[in-house]
Amino acid sequence: MSDAFLRHIRATLDEIEAAGLYKRERLLTGPQGGRIRVASNAGPREMVNLCANNYLGLANHPEVVAAAAQAMDEFGFGMASVRFICGAQTLHRELERAIARHLGKDDAIVFAACFDANGGVFEPLMGNEDAIISDSLNHASIIDGVRLSKAKRYRFANSDMNELEDRLKEAEADGARFKLIATDGVFSMDGYVAKLQEICALADRFGALVLVDDCHATGHLGEKGRGTPALTGAGQRVDIVTGTFGKTLGGGMGGFVAAAQPIVDLLRQRARPYLFSNSLAPPVAAGALKALEIAIEAEDRRALLETHARRFRAGIEQAGFTALPSVTPIIPVMLGEARLAQDLAKALDERGIYVAGFFFPVVPKGAARIRTQMSAALNTQDVDFAIAAFADAGRALGIL
Repeated sequence: MSDAFLRHIRATLDEIEAAGLYKRERLLTGPQGGRIRVASNAGPREMVNLCANNYLGLANHPEVVAAAAQAMDEFGFGMASVRFICGAQTLHRELERAIARHLGKDDAIVFAACFDANGGVFEPLMGNEDAIISDSLNHASIIDGVRLSKAKRYRFANSDMNELEDRLKEAEADGARFKLIATDGVFSMDGYVAKLQEICALADRFGALVLVDDCHATGHLGEKGRGTPALTGAGQRVDIVTGTFGKTLGGGMGGFVAAAQPIVDLLRQRARPYLFSNSLAPPVAAGALKALEIAIEAEDRRALLETHARRFRAGIEQAGFTALPSVTPIIPVMLGEARLAQDLAKALDERGIYVAGFFFPVVPKGAARIRTQMSAALNTQDVDFAIAAFADAGRALGIL
């Protein structure tokens, strides 16, 4: 290998480190949960976890674990094949039908990850005569998926309906055959919910399709966890829903697209991440299926999650921090600078709180934050402990 190339890579890493943007991974020694065990030089430490997508606390639910173990006994460990050759089992179709039924769609197609679902959904459906209009804060998977499509691309400022209308007019003036509006249901770094009723009203005016990535909503937001279309009243006007089993629905892995039957059928024929990736491992599919079953009836967990979010937000703001407003369990504590976010994350780690600092390029420069996420796996004592730790760390660092 070229020494010059490695010197170039090391110099880039040094620049990332000097800018305070270097990301370091930590290791858990046990399962995901409200309290977790984290590896350290002195041995595992128990910490309160505020940075997982484990919204309903199902990642280590005994029924989910048991369903996965039973599936491994019955169906084996892995598929060793892509779906259309010999990589599909009855489990996979059962999972697809269950998520489609839950979301009120004709059918669903399961991918290895939601990144793959978003990466594969646009190219088969939209050609060079078509237009995709995308929110500026959409997840990276949507951005990459749109880039893979030959459709003409338009972008509107986050949740700016006037700008969305202008982009739809541009697409129409440019002679677009079909138009598709793509948006996150919940913008994961901010906790905001998309203005789906307004988006759908504009879609009706301009004859556009609507796609919502509901990764941070399916299972815990809206009636019976049906996500942001149910939460906002947009309902079945949303044409395509993409989502994941890697967050609320068990926390394993896997993504899906739920839509009208012809859309799903065409994706089975032409979505490249689906055609050229192994099917989900049987234990993962079975665990996700059980998690969905639990989530649908988990009104108690959704209520607890909402209570934790209100309590933590009130406590953190009373302490003197600025938290972005939202109706979701995502509560970003704003710091501004990357180094400050990392310093606070370190101070919280020392106080037994497991969080992560987010900074450029994950969020815009100058908008660094600690993104906290509530979970039904926490209890009231955990939430109060976290509020006290934030206040103490904030005073120690001169933030408050």
